Amino acid sequence: MDRNFRVNLVNSLSGYKSANLIATLGGNGVENLAIFSSVVHLGSDPALLGFIQRPVGDHSHTYKNIVDSGVYTINHVSSEHIQQAHSTSARFDKDVSEFKACGFTPRYALGFKAPFVQEAAVQIGMRFVQEIKIELNDTRLMIGQIEHVFVQDGLVDSDGSLLLENANGICISGLDTYCQAQRIARFPYAKVIPV
Repeated sequence: MDRNFRVNLVNSLSGYKSANLIATLGGNGVENLAIFSSVVHLGSDPALLGFIQRPVGDHSHTYKNIVDSGVYTINHVSSEHIQQAHSTSARFDKDVSEFKACGFTPRYALGFKAPFVQEAAVQIGMRFVQEIKIELNDTRLMIGQIEHVFVQDGLVDSDGSLLLENANGICISGLDTYCQAQRIARFPYAKVIPV
């Protein structure tokens, strides 16, 4: 296969993925922001989320800041901010803040050392707890424990579930295609029915 064709095909095979902005603060005081489509739930007790970090290189500011500081935030992307969010994937110099360059507002809360994205309806403060290197392709599973959660009013259902369809959240197909999801159905916990 042609290399670009293969990249597009393989990146689309896993289906829709959530779109999140991961925010960090560098040792140089520069606020970093980058879009990720690989954030995944790893467990509720303790509350863990993970994401895949591509091979580390000179432009891996997110990775370096997380390892150095031990904290970061995960922020949902809404349909109003798709182009700004996509722009964070550019290879900015480490002395340039993607917050400023892409038009987002950093927000600090509760003494947490990493910035949240003010524009995000869901903002999650993470403590870095483990890195698992995947030897097959030199990527890393970065695991963090949830320390803070900020959710816009009206987005939490009575049972604690997020009403994501009300947040205008988006998802990603492949590397550069943005879609909007909507709730179709919700079912109770599945149990085996005696025959």
